[in-house]
Amino acid sequence: FLTRDSRAVERKKPGQPKARAHFQFSKR
Repeated sequence: FLTRDSRAVERKKPGQPKARAHFQFSKR
């Protein structure tokens, strides 16, 4: 689920450089 969400978020939000940024946000 996390891997799939990461990819979807990266493609949906162009503001994020990579899934890594999403990971930090999700952790918080």
